[in-house]
Amino acid sequence: MHKPHFEGLAATLMGGDAGFVPLIELGIHPFIKEALLGRPIQTVQDDIEFMRSMGYDFIKIQPIFDLELNQTLVELVVPNGLYKNAPDRAWAPEQKGLITTWEEFERYTWPTPDQIAYSRFDEARRALPEGMGIIGQYGDIFTNAWELMGFETFATSVYEQPDLVKHVFEKVSGLILSMFDVMAEMEYVGALWYSDDIAYTGGLMVPPEFLREYFFPCLKRIGDLAKRRKIPFIYHSDGVLWSVMEEIIQCGVTALHPIEPKSMHIIELKHRFGDRLCLCGGVEVDVLARGSQEEVRALVTRYLEEVAPGGGYCAGSSNSIPEYVKVENYIAMVETVLRHG
Repeated sequence: MHKPHFEGLAATLMGGDAGFVPLIELGIHPFIKEALLGRPIQTVQDDIEFMRSMGYDFIKIQPIFDLELNQTLVELVVPNGLYKNAPDRAWAPEQKGLITTWEEFERYTWPTPDQIAYSRFDEARRALPEGMGIIGQYGDIFTNAWELMGFETFATSVYEQPDLVKHVFEKVSGLILSMFDVMAEMEYVGALWYSDDIAYTGGLMVPPEFLREYFFPCLKRIGDLAKRRKIPFIYHSDGVLWSVMEEIIQCGVTALHPIEPKSMHIIELKHRFGDRLCLCGGVEVDVLARGSQEEVRALVTRYLEEVAPGGGYCAGSSNSIPEYVKVENYIAMVETVLRHG
């Protein structure tokens, strides 16, 4: 079994070479975890046991936070053939959200920072085995803002109601940035991870000017917290980010995740930014879902040979491990990294 080595992971996330390639994932579906662990994942201890057994050097912990959004839960076909709501995915409002006017903004019940719970962090700290570390993670300032308004309403309001957009952003960012303030004060949290999709496979979701005014100042706030602690700062966004890569780096991001091959190829990223960013992920989810074990091993081996040399690479999927990934393919990816990375 791989011996946990969070210090090596942290060094890699800062662009260094720890002498091995760490594994990393933003999310692994509960069905996959349960299939491999042999029992439901019900506690922080269960999650730690799963991550350790699979060769990860960390446990990712989120604050518990309830922001009402106008979402519809996704239905899944579970192993017994019945439908149930997904525990980790929902359809976002594309047209009309909960806040489309100033009246709705005033009526909306905003949670307060004192309603955010951090109990899972202490549970993890007490249960953490030697060598493993804790990554504090949350995200979605941009995503929550547009989901609260509905994307079409949000897009038009950027031009027609800019003050409303600004106030929604301020409310959401105030809450989420407060989480990172708290997590950064926890001396046992060894890295910060912020996730917020700002792009599609075809380009940015909004003009870069909007991101420079509203989004990147928030990202830099978190980057400054990580810099003061001298710990890694991971940023997750899907999509094509070439046009704002410099801004991302200037915000203090030390590691970029998840590098979707259809958007930006990880080998090109290594050549262009590998001296300034650790690259995380890159293994195509579609290959993990529909490919063979041999295809998975070949793809992972290629990245180990072409991206890993010199350090600054953590291996994992190009997004996350959803329930439709083949368990045997996920195992093939993990085993290839642990044996040859």
